[in-house]
Amino acid sequence: MKTIAALITCFNRKEKTILCLTNLFKQPLLNNFELDVFLTDDGCTDGTAEAVGKMFPQVHIIKGDGNLFWNRGMYMAWQAAIKEKDYDFYLWLNDDTYLKPTAIKQLLLSSNECLNKSVIIGSTSAIGNDKEITYGGRTKTKGLLTPNGRLQPCELINGNIVLIPRYVYQQVGTNDPYFQHAIGDNDYGYRVIEAGLKNMVAPEILGECDLHEQPDTWRDSSKPLRVRWKALRKPTGIQPEQFFIYEYRHYGLFIAIFHYITTNLHAICPWIWKIKKNEEKYFKS
Repeated sequence: MKTIAALITCFNRKEKTILCLTNLFKQPLLNNFELDVFLTDDGCTDGTAEAVGKMFPQVHIIKGDGNLFWNRGMYMAWQAAIKEKDYDFYLWLNDDTYLKPTAIKQLLLSSNECLNKSVIIGSTSAIGNDKEITYGGRTKTKGLLTPNGRLQPCELINGNIVLIPRYVYQQVGTNDPYFQHAIGDNDYGYRVIEAGLKNMVAPEILGECDLHEQPDTWRDSSKPLRVRWKALRKPTGIQPEQFFIYEYRHYGLFIAIFHYITTNLHAICPWIWKIKKNEEKYFKS
């Protein structure tokens, strides 16, 4: 019997989390496969954990304190899965991502095509609009890749739908809990490549998830400096110290220092960039 551990983290999105799990448990698996689910409840106050426990009693619920956010929540779920058993596959799944009817089957078939030695990334589209690709795999030159019916290599990965075979886990390990929220998936993708392995985008769109629009409060010149500075360093902001470590690992010390300085300057003096943009528009006109 082959085993899959689905790893999810959630915070106060009860309806979305329930729909995500409903779609997950409807998935037809390949023969001789079984699925376990590990859900980190990062301090939900909207009754998510209680609703999940009632509707899906088979789900392993791990309690967080409200300060984990996405990456550390996924790390806790992964740690819980490792303690349970040595799974053949680990599936990252966002709680606001809704799988297509045969998504897991397609992930497993793609993994088999890669001899179960590559990470398989499922692309998502906007809800109700397959023309708009929202998350998936990216390259430095082409950006976000559109599924084209074939497996495509990529460098950066979004953690919405990601299948990690045991072989990759044994070579690369888990995601790094140093990163609190949004950088952990990209860091993992680079670590896969640095280990001599591949990230491959699945041939078809495998789920739906709308884009998360984040206000750029940290560089909004209409906001006071203290507000911009706080927004820059909050878990859902840029978190320049964590981003420095990420860039130092994968881009080198010079780029890491350069972006650390310019990001902080951008928060302190956002009008400089506004002037620069206006100059660019002027010279292009």
